[in-house]
Amino acid sequence: MSEIREFVTFRLNQEYYGINIQNVENIEKVLPITRIPYTLNYIKGVVNLRGIIVPVVDLRARFGLEKKNPSEESRIIIVNLDENKIGMLVDSSSEVLQIMEDDIDDAPNVKKELNNEFVKNIGKKNGRIIMLIDLYKVLNIEHLE
Repeated sequence: MSEIREFVTFRLNQEYYGINIQNVENIEKVLPITRIPYTLNYIKGVVNLRGIIVPVVDLRARFGLEKKNPSEESRIIIVNLDENKIGMLVDSSSEVLQIMEDDIDDAPNVKKELNNEFVKNIGKKNGRIIMLIDLYKVLNIEHLE
């Protein structure tokens, strides 16, 4: 019997991505982001989330996509990774999807310059492909501390 795994899905451009629901604390509308000088280009800055300062990673920049100002649909997904709270700015948050273990494959090993080391697995659900990302590689915790 195949196990069911749950993922919070989000969109960047027209592509769907997923992260393990166990890492997601909450999803926020875009809050005022304070820029921090001399940080990596994909670190958007920090937000004050109910008294806690949380770094925000712009996933468009991290994935090498064209810049785009946040819209009404944009969201900050707050994740908890090894006791670190980190926000991820995405184009829109979609839904929680349950994907059967049998419908999750290893990511194809294509050229490294495509930055696909961020994609750990590929999930299939209702004819859609969801790229399941490796939060440790995407968020690169050492640079955020």
